[in-house]
Amino acid sequence: MRARLIHRFEYRYSAPVLLGPHRFCLRPRPHGFQRLLDYRLEVTPEPSQLYDLLAASGDMVTRARFLGETDRFLVVAHSEVETLSQPLVTACLDEDMARLPVPIGRLNGDLLSNLQGWLPNGQHDPAAVDLAQEALMGSDQRSLTFLQQLIEIIQDRVKYTQRHVGPAWPAGRTLKERVGSCRDLAVLMIEACRSVGLPARFVSGYHLVEPKPERYDLHAWTEVYLQGAGWRGFDASGMGAVDDRYIPVATSSRSDLTAAITGSFSGPPGVESDLEWSISAEILSADTAPLLSGS
Repeated sequence: MRARLIHRFEYRYSAPVLLGPHRFCLRPRPHGFQRLLDYRLEVTPEPSQLYDLLAASGDMVTRARFLGETDRFLVVAHSEVETLSQPLVTACLDEDMARLPVPIGRLNGDLLSNLQGWLPNGQHDPAAVDLAQEALMGSDQRSLTFLQQLIEIIQDRVKYTQRHVGPAWPAGRTLKERVGSCRDLAVLMIEACRSVGLPARFVSGYHLVEPKPERYDLHAWTEVYLQGAGWRGFDASGMGAVDDRYIPVATSSRSDLTAAITGSFSGPPGVESDLEWSISAEILSADTAPLLSGS
């Protein structure tokens, strides 16, 4: 699939403010099963310093610093991407990875940050551990069956809803509330996967669903590392395994590091900010390009 996206943020302030340092995660991932054909970031007012960096996750992020006051802050990201077809997981999966739980000693040490629990000292949330054990019992300890069972249980226990404000909830809260946004369900799935030795990370991006909605939104899902098949996407708030209509932008072992924009401002007492945002997407071609070996 080939698509063109425009992601726009406009902040207005009730009085002139000073903008602090900002971090932008708006560039679609240029590697894996996706090609970034074009990308352009517009920032108003013009930053005094604007530069890209390679984050710990391997994604490109942009940082900006500003001088002077402003009562308006505009950020527009223009992207054109092409998604590629993926080889079947079942044809790639190593036999050692097909059985659960996965012995941590068999995994590449680079994956360890994607195995830690979300509680302050790296412990796994007991509620997510219980959920994982329930999915494990019905999976014959097969990793792909476990993932399918886990998604079915999550969708049975938690009602998906949109929530635009606030960070992702911990797994225990999502299960207790029995309702959650895409990022809440992603965190719940991540925590459950990690508790059985499957490295998992948080992904923020776009899902170009059909039929086209009145308004697109940022979406979140989970990537699970399956040895032999690599990182593969699974959407606990969708249909499970992701397809070519998912466009990853930012990934991290921590959900807060994938926010589209993070930053600060300072101004007179009582100053207020107002945000308007929009995402427009145009599918230029629905054909999925083949994955070329040796390219």
